[in-house]
Amino acid sequence: MSEQGTTTGVAEDARAARAEEEDGGRPTIVMVHGAFADGSSWSPVIQRLQDAGHRVVAVANPLRGLAADAAHVRSVLDTIAGPVVLVGHSYGGAVITEAGAAAPGVKALVYIAAFMPDAGEVLGELAAKYPGSALEGALAPAPDGSGGLDLYLRADSFRAVVAADVPESTTRLLAAVQRPLAVSAFTDRASAAAWRTIPSWSLVATEDRGIVPELQRFQAQRAGSRTVEVPSSHLPLYSRPEAVASLVQAAARSITY
Repeated sequence: MSEQGTTTGVAEDARAARAEEEDGGRPTIVMVHGAFADGSSWSPVIQRLQDAGHRVVAVANPLRGLAADAAHVRSVLDTIAGPVVLVGHSYGGAVITEAGAAAPGVKALVYIAAFMPDAGEVLGELAAKYPGSALEGALAPAPDGSGGLDLYLRADSFRAVVAADVPESTTRLLAAVQRPLAVSAFTDRASAAAWRTIPSWSLVATEDRGIVPELQRFQAQRAGSRTVEVPSSHLPLYSRPEAVASLVQAAARSITY
């Protein structure tokens, strides 16, 4: 190795050591958003986690189907050194369930008002396990430009179905900037369930009209998750960000390094 290469390597090692010292060796928190959203949906939670000194990465979930989305999240996880707390909201819970199973750095899973499928399950069937969801009636299909279909939440249903306890001005903005979800997300079959081998934490939103609380409780119990219940709509990221951040920090504290 050249002298320049050696010097560069030493400098990189020193920077890495300083970064580890600055964050106290804490795990990286990787957050995966749900359908119709983007990474900024985590902003109220990220602010609290960063203020507490955590390193946070919000993945841009492509929303192109479970297998494709999980593969993308795994590619991001492959770039992160050290332990990871992998967090998913809503459909993002299904994505982390599949992605986390093939990522050795993931040491804890956190589900926020989320889907938690087992291997072999289909989200559309899992969502119908318990009655009461208003989600299906609020979906609007649209051509995806390549012969398939995307789904959106109708603007006139957005607040009532997923954000009843979020300020109306915020829900208008979220409805306007929503991203499409491929229909295949509800028909793809999960190939793995990370929660079977990785400790998990779950937040049940008791006022959720998207993923009904009964389904959230069933999944959390099946996974043996450490569970909290919060009086919230499907968007506790906005209505109860302190509770979400607290649960994520509890998962982070459980990791020894």
